[in-house]
Amino acid sequence: MSEIDLKKVQRESTRWLILATLDAARPIGANERLILSTVQEVIRDVTLLDIRRELDYLDHRKLLEIKGKDTCHGWTAELTRDGVDVVEYTVECDPGIARPKKWW
Repeated sequence: MSEIDLKKVQRESTRWLILATLDAARPIGANERLILSTVQEVIRDVTLLDIRRELDYLDHRKLLEIKGKDTCHGWTAELTRDGVDVVEYTVECDPGIARPKKWW
């Protein structure tokens, strides 16, 4: 039996929850504190640093756009067109995001 990498599962699940949160917040987007509180409902021990790390990862994959990185007011994020397509299951989801299987 293979050993499950719990940290990897948590990172990939956090990424999906971020995308789902930002989809619900469209077209306005959401700030990092709202994203954190939403993700913490599912993954209790996630921190603001974890959220920022995964926001940055998703930004590099062009699934969202981050604003406010250079300010002291906190980050805000908004889905890109590609991010919306991933959340809406209209495109394949590359590894690294724990998107649930489409059941409908």
